[in-house]
Amino acid sequence: MFRRLCVLSFLFLLCLFLLAGCGREPETTEFNAAQSWAKTLDQARGSTVRFYMWGGSASINRWVDTYVAGELKKRFDITLVRVPMNAEAFVNKLLTEKGAGKQTGTIDLLWINGENFKNTKEAGVLFGPFAPQLPNFKTFVNPKSAETDFGYPVEGYESPYGRAQFVFEYDSARVKQPPQSFAQLAQWIKEHPGKFTYPQPPDFTGSAFIRQALYATTGGHEQYMHGFDRELYERNAPKLWAYLNEIKPFLWEQGRTYPKESATLDTLFARGEVDFSMAYHPTHAQSMILQGSYPESVRTLVMKDGSIYNTHFTAIPASAPNKAGAMVAADFLLSPEAQLSKYDPKNWGDSPAISMGKLPTEMQARFREVDLGPATLSPEVLASVAVPEIPAAYLELLERDWDKYVLNAQ
Repeated sequence: MFRRLCVLSFLFLLCLFLLAGCGREPETTEFNAAQSWAKTLDQARGSTVRFYMWGGSASINRWVDTYVAGELKKRFDITLVRVPMNAEAFVNKLLTEKGAGKQTGTIDLLWINGENFKNTKEAGVLFGPFAPQLPNFKTFVNPKSAETDFGYPVEGYESPYGRAQFVFEYDSARVKQPPQSFAQLAQWIKEHPGKFTYPQPPDFTGSAFIRQALYATTGGHEQYMHGFDRELYERNAPKLWAYLNEIKPFLWEQGRTYPKESATLDTLFARGEVDFSMAYHPTHAQSMILQGSYPESVRTLVMKDGSIYNTHFTAIPASAPNKAGAMVAADFLLSPEAQLSKYDPKNWGDSPAISMGKLPTEMQARFREVDLGPATLSPEVLASVAVPEIPAAYLELLERDWDKYVLNAQ
């Protein structure tokens, strides 16, 4: 009888052990990015991917929650959970977890780029290189387009997600002759006090505005394209602060406060409190028109001084509990179908990160057929003024010194 009870107890404990193993996420320490894609797909199937990303856009959130989540579930039986969090917050989370010696975290996939990528890669909290292993990266991406992120080497630790370019938005019913340069913009602001502002850095769009102004007030972008030069920065930055402080008294709320994020600026613009908004997506205005948030008379413009463009990426933390699922999700985001869906202003309007020349003819035609709407500038106009992003080291200083020399200037 005793022997029988022992056998039953052993079998019971064995069952508990086996049940505990069911539905586990792939083990962090066992995953190899260079393994066969079939094995990665097998490990990812039935798992959950926690996608940490900026959550300030309702249309982007909706696209991720519906289209992306739906397709990942249908194609790969992956459950996508979007976790809204600003990049600075999840960077700090990763650094804190590493400092505490935590081997397995809670983040599987990140939407990241620029200074945040540089900081996390240098801190050793990212997994990789993984991007060159993704089938859609191999097939549809021009590798040269994903070599750097704000001048910092990517080295396969990020997968391209989309492309962006800085534009201004205005209501053509209210502003008949919009300014065409930053010098003209300063004059317009003085002539229309209270009708212009920009988001407070480090909001990404607000930060892009001051980077754009730096190029315009210091002689263009070329001088900054050779790596970080502190002497150059210290010589040129005062010209930027002088420009921003010159317009400050004429801004919305007399420059005493700034919108905390670009969505707040969009609301001020939609209500007519200010006459301009700005975006890092050329189709943003058309998307807002389709949503009913902007009037149909809104149009976009770029300054003759140039319009910054960049590529944004996804990355995987070194502590990600589900690296296989994260790689499958990153690969799906690079698929022609996902890039096409993302390109449509009804969904998001984000420019594709894949090369059109690498697509089948029929898929190229489908991209050309997307109606970008009357508020969107043509690719030719955008390309004529496109200038590259500044290296990340300058960006960090610009955001820090804006607080000191503009926001809190005496």
